[in-house]
Amino acid sequence: MYAGALTRELRTLIPNLTIAGLGGPQFAAAGGRLIEDYRGLAVTGVTEVIGTLARLTATRRRLVDYARDTRVDALVAIDYSGFNLRLAQSVKRLGIPVIYYVSPQVWAWRSGRLKTIRATADQMLVIFPFEEAIYREAGVPVEFVGHPLIDLSPRLEDRLSFLRSCDLDPSARTVAILPGSRPSELRRILPDLVAAARLIAQRVPDTQFIVARAGNLDDALFLPARQAGVAMAIVEGQTDAVLAAADVALTASGTATVQTALHGTPMVVVYRLSGLEYSLGRRFVKVDTYAMVNLIAGERIVPELIQDAFTPDAVAQEAVSLLTDPVRAATMRAGLAAVRTRLGGPGASRRAANAIVNRLRRGKGLS
Repeated sequence: MYAGALTRELRTLIPNLTIAGLGGPQFAAAGGRLIEDYRGLAVTGVTEVIGTLARLTATRRRLVDYARDTRVDALVAIDYSGFNLRLAQSVKRLGIPVIYYVSPQVWAWRSGRLKTIRATADQMLVIFPFEEAIYREAGVPVEFVGHPLIDLSPRLEDRLSFLRSCDLDPSARTVAILPGSRPSELRRILPDLVAAARLIAQRVPDTQFIVARAGNLDDALFLPARQAGVAMAIVEGQTDAVLAAADVALTASGTATVQTALHGTPMVVVYRLSGLEYSLGRRFVKVDTYAMVNLIAGERIVPELIQDAFTPDAVAQEAVSLLTDPVRAATMRAGLAAVRTRLGGPGASRRAANAIVNRLRRGKGLS
C-alpha cells in the first residue's frame, strides 16, 4: 500500500521514471513493475521464516541481480527490516544509494541494527516523529515525512448504507474486529476475539460485529467468525469503512492501531505470539507498551492485552466499558485525535517522493 502511494507520487514528479521491485497489487496498479510479489513472504516469527527461507533467499538474489544488471539509480527499502536490511547491504556494495522509508523498530528492540543502518542507508525517511532524533543522534541522515496512512484512510461517506450492505442494523452498537493480516495471527487471535464478541453481546444486547478481512487469506481461517452465533459480518478490503462505522474496535497490535486512531475509533489492542517466540522476544524488547498509538502518544491511552493477558473475558470487559461509558470513550477519542496531530498531516507520500527525487538529482549532479 505504501509502495503504491509512493510510486504514484514519484511518477507524478518524474513521469518517465522506471520503478521496479518487490511489491503487491497496489504497487503494480500504480505503475511499478513486479520483480517479485511479496504475498506469501510477509511472515512473522522464527518458525514461519524458516518455512519461507528458500523463497526469501531467491527473491533477494533476483532483486540484487536486477539492481546490478540495470544499474538502478537507488534502492528504496520500505519497512520489512528482516529482509530489506540484508538486501540493502548487498545493493550498497554495488555502489547504489540506499534510501530507507518506514524505519525498522530500533527503538523497541534490536537497537544494534542502528550500526548496520548507519553503514548502509544514505537517508532514512521516518513516519513517526520520535524516530527522527534517534537517527540524528546515531549519525544517520534522516527526515520525518509523516505517516502515509493519513492520506490512505478515507472517511466513510455513508455509514447507514455501508452497514445495510453488510446486513447489519445502522442503529445498533457496532464493534469492529481486526484480527491481523497473516495466517498465524488469525489462528492465534480470531477465535478469542469471537469468544469475546459473544460475551459482549450478552452484556450489551443488540451489539453487532464486523470482521475486517485482509485479502489473500484462506476462507477456513474465518470459520470461527462464521460460527460466532451473534450478528457478525465479514468484509474484505474495506478496513477503513469498517473502522469508520464502528463504535469500538478490537484490533491486533500493529499498523492497524494507527489506522484505527486516524478514524478516532476507541479500541482494545490485543496480540499473541507462540509461547517460544514470546519467551525469546521479550528478552530483547526495550519498551513497556506495544501498541503504536501508545508509543506515539507517550502514554497508555488505549488498553493492551498481550499474550496471557489476552483472554475473551478481559477483551469483553474493556469493550463493554467503552460501549457503555461515554466519558471514557470521549477521553480516548481525544487522545487519538492528539496522536493524529503528531503524525505530520496529509502529504506524507508526496514528501517522501520529493526527498527521494532530491537524492536522485544530487547523485546525478542535477539541480
